[in-house]
Amino acid sequence: MSAHLPVGQIPADDLYDEVDRERCLPEPPKRVDAPVRTAFERDRARVVHAASSRRLAAKTQVVGPQSDDFVRNRLTHSLEVAQIARDLSRALGSQPDIAETAALAHDLGHPPFGHNGERVLADLASSCGGFEGNAQTLRLLTRLEAKAFDGDRSVGLNLTRATLDACTKYPWPIADAAPTGGVHGDGVEVTGRKFGVYDDDRPVFDWMRRPGVGTRRCVEAQIMDLADDVAYSVHDVEDAVVAGRLDLARVDREAVWATVRDWYLPEADDAELDDVLDELEAVASWPQHEYDGTRRGLAALKNLTSDLIGRFCGAVQLATFASTEGPLVRYRADLVLPERTLLEIAVLKGIAARYVMQAADRVDLLSRQRELLSELTTEVWNRGESALDRSFAADWATATDDAARLRVVIDQVASLTDASAVAWHARLLPSSPA
Repeated sequence: MSAHLPVGQIPADDLYDEVDRERCLPEPPKRVDAPVRTAFERDRARVVHAASSRRLAAKTQVVGPQSDDFVRNRLTHSLEVAQIARDLSRALGSQPDIAETAALAHDLGHPPFGHNGERVLADLASSCGGFEGNAQTLRLLTRLEAKAFDGDRSVGLNLTRATLDACTKYPWPIADAAPTGGVHGDGVEVTGRKFGVYDDDRPVFDWMRRPGVGTRRCVEAQIMDLADDVAYSVHDVEDAVVAGRLDLARVDREAVWATVRDWYLPEADDAELDDVLDELEAVASWPQHEYDGTRRGLAALKNLTSDLIGRFCGAVQLATFASTEGPLVRYRADLVLPERTLLEIAVLKGIAARYVMQAADRVDLLSRQRELLSELTTEVWNRGESALDRSFAADWATATDDAARLRVVIDQVASLTDASAVAWHARLLPSSPA
């Protein structure tokens, strides 16, 4: 009956077919007395209950989760991205559970110390195919985060094809990845290539992708990626204000514009960036006075956060609807990101970068973190199977060469939280300063 409704009135679930709902390993029907849930609702529940999700609470977002009670960690960031992705997906008419699950999962592959740790592991893993947080996410979802087994082989959470594809931000292997530059959202320099699958995970990747789509991302992955970008740009500014590092009523434009050009938009000129910030400052909730730490001040800051998220997502929704009749499902359409919106997001990122990421205390900390993680990974490799948790020790025992054994070590270290990486370093290298 719903198939005869115009796009936009058809229930989102009806726009996805059995191929989209298929799992790599077929599963028997659930008990008749179990709660009735869609395949995509089950996907979401599996990610929510995954051990990797819980570990995100102790992994760095921009600054370490132990540094402040207010600052965001990878878990709280992922929850905020998920809320933005779900609302935007619902407004666009796609399946909100898919976009939300992709957002909840998008940072699962991050190692200790976030992008800073990713940079270290990418260098150390060069002989076994590299390391990339998004490729590690796919590996977790399809192998390391065990829920289902096909014989003796773990198939991870055994998510549906549509959900797994939505989690893939960079749908290509390292061999097809273009050289990158610039910085991540947390200010760490991008030194490697961005890709979404390791060579030994290609079978499930190839099963997941629709034939003929090449490197194109499904629209649900595009929604996840935009939600991540919006959350980064807005919430990093909020954190900086509350931490006393930034007064939005007195932004040093000259310094910020230099950062915007260095990190994000090398061709942007002062006049263009001034115009963008003028418009942002015209938003009714933009503060006119320094944040004072009161409940009223925090409420005002939260209103600004809400207004900016609504501004960015609303602009994308309008531009997308103006360019396509939809439906906004899988590969039938793409998001349209207005150039002005991208500029506004870049300006907010530049403000956060200038007042937080470039701070001298943080730059020194990043250097210490890289040294610790490099020493720890090398020591685990030297000790081999005896240094590994039981599940990774089993992987080591079945590895057939040094490249495969190194991948096991990388998997082990990447699974650690910030605190457990420090604790492992102290235990395995007691004479080395942390």
